[in-house]
Amino acid sequence: MELYLNATSPYARVARILLMEKGLMSKVTLMWCDPWADDAELLKANPAGRVPALVTAEGITLSESMLLAIYLDDAYPKTPMLPDGQRAQVLHLAGLGQNLMEAAFNIVIARKHDGHEADESVLGQRRWRAVKRLLMQLDSELGDVPPAVSLHLGEITTAVALAYLDFRLPEVAWHCAYPKLETWQVGIEARASFQQTAFT
Repeated sequence: MELYLNATSPYARVARILLMEKGLMSKVTLMWCDPWADDAELLKANPAGRVPALVTAEGITLSESMLLAIYLDDAYPKTPMLPDGQRAQVLHLAGLGQNLMEAAFNIVIARKHDGHEADESVLGQRRWRAVKRLLMQLDSELGDVPPAVSLHLGEITTAVALAYLDFRLPEVAWHCAYPKLETWQVGIEARASFQQTAFT
């Protein structure tokens, strides 16, 4: 398999952690690329020019980290990322994490093109309100939950989203407002898969 990725994409980081937690890294070649430069090999694999893009052993390209998790669990059932009996709750948490990631990512991209003035637009303000609500919700659901021995998709997506806030939007300073959520995050980030994929 081949995984197209870069070091700053939260979506690609989720995919890489999924592969590491499932013990599949020996089956994958990492294809580092710059999605913003219209990388020819990436566009060949994924015309949308987005990472992650996973090319299977059969030559089929899959995109979007959530869909990769479904495929990987089906093709490699050991260490499931969507455990039976917990699927609805895992997908619920993954959705919260994905929405936080999406709001933060769109804030970053809007600033890249329009400066901080983008925060004052109708869309910008809507994104910031979403970030605040999602942090509050995640704290209420995870603030007293100890990290599990093995991770699932919801925990991975949420922890990567929180790390992305620290990486790109440190002014959010969510750690101060949500110390219990910070404790949960610290436990997740201590894992080797998070240490080895830290944003750079």
